[in-house]
Amino acid sequence: MQALRLGVNLDHLVAVREARHTPYPDLAEAITVSEQNGGDGITLHLREDRRHVQPQDMFLARRVARSTLNMEMAPTPGMVEMAVDVGPDFCCLVPERREELTTEGGLDVIAHGRRLREAIQRLTEVGIQVSLFIEPDPKVIDAVRELGAPLVELHTGTYCNLGEGEVHAELERIRTAARHAADIGLKVNAGHGLHAGNVGPVAAIPQIEELNIGHAIVARALITGLGEAVREMRAAMDASRKR
Repeated sequence: MQALRLGVNLDHLVAVREARHTPYPDLAEAITVSEQNGGDGITLHLREDRRHVQPQDMFLARRVARSTLNMEMAPTPGMVEMAVDVGPDFCCLVPERREELTTEGGLDVIAHGRRLREAIQRLTEVGIQVSLFIEPDPKVIDAVRELGAPLVELHTGTYCNLGEGEVHAELERIRTAARHAADIGLKVNAGHGLHAGNVGPVAAIPQIEELNIGHAIVARALITGLGEAVREMRAAMDASRKR
């Protein structure tokens, strides 16, 4: 089984800075600490309302990151051109509503196919690999392939929020979706809501190549420090792949 990558999402670390518009915590330092303690990539979501990550953060991350940089963003023309300017390794296209606390689900790939196709083509032509954040549904995965994106990121938020009696069916839904995506030639990532206590069953799915995790790592870092929080998540993921 291939090694599982950890993308460390630092949105919520930046949110602490933006709460008082201070120069700290320092994003550049956080990127370095994350990479030195088991992070295989850095993820930042530049939202249209700029509630945490700012455009200058993306350019800084591009300069500082020694691993890969994944830019999460809404598939709007303005955000696409921002991504072209930044030049991340990956862009993950996500749905976005101003009033939401966090991303609430996957893209409606079928309804917004034309807009997504245009975004994928523009980003791909400048060498950025594109993933679509979607629900774990084979029909949606088929639509992603038709649009030309090489990657999907499966939404794990529902799995994380369900009670013990319902979680097994959702986990099997994720497994089925991951197998289907890999079978038709797509690379598979996953994320949203994962923490050290629930990441194991998702990390054990062999088709998944990367997990993007942020809130749980930053929350744990308040107690242990960022380096230890990343190491703990890395250990929880790796333990599942070794079973």
